[in-house]
Amino acid sequence: MTLKDKLAGQRIYILLGALFITSLVVSNLIFQKFFYWYPLDVEVFGSKLFEISVGILPYPITFLITDLISEIYGKKRANDVVVVGIFASLFSLLIIFMAGSVPATSWSYVDDSTFRKVFGNSMIAVFASMLTYLFAQFVDIQIYHFWKRLTKGKHLWLRNNFSTWFSQFVDTFTIVFLLCSFGIIKWENFNGLLISGFLFKLIIAILDTPFLYLGVFLFKKRFNLKVNEEIDLL
Repeated sequence: MTLKDKLAGQRIYILLGALFITSLVVSNLIFQKFFYWYPLDVEVFGSKLFEISVGILPYPITFLITDLISEIYGKKRANDVVVVGIFASLFSLLIIFMAGSVPATSWSYVDDSTFRKVFGNSMIAVFASMLTYLFAQFVDIQIYHFWKRLTKGKHLWLRNNFSTWFSQFVDTFTIVFLLCSFGIIKWENFNGLLISGFLFKLIIAILDTPFLYLGVFLFKKRFNLKVNEEIDLL
């Protein structure tokens, strides 16, 4: 691979990392709003199926990006992005704390009580999300590369879905458990949110498989990569 190709690969890697971190941080900030999607009129443990947090919308993007980075750049580069995401979450937590500590002016459009209502639980959410995110992402990367080694770089759909399904269940269970433990969500909603959250992520994982195939195809065409070959960055 030429130096020009490596520089191009480096720029794309940085862009993917930026999208990953943005999706992660935003999901932590918007999690308190819940929405409904009723493709079927079904109740699960007393809750409507797919009554879920809006924070779930950008979160599956992080798994798609880490799978793409794992496939093209390798396990180490995927782990690096995960670690950077942890620092980004901590830094956003610090900014929220500082913003909440200073008093609002009398003419401020957002007063202190409104700010605390919207972002007051963000510190707990970021803490809970970091624990689940760290564990789930590393599980996803480990399983992804297990299947990649086992299939010798073939059957992309298999490692993409198997790694994401398992890690997303771990993620959903842990985050709902922690949020219920901290009193942000009532325990009576635990089972419904767990099943709704996991099924929604499972559907998204299936739907994003063509996008992963497209991304891998474009990378292999641009950088002339062979089966199981990865880009070695500078």
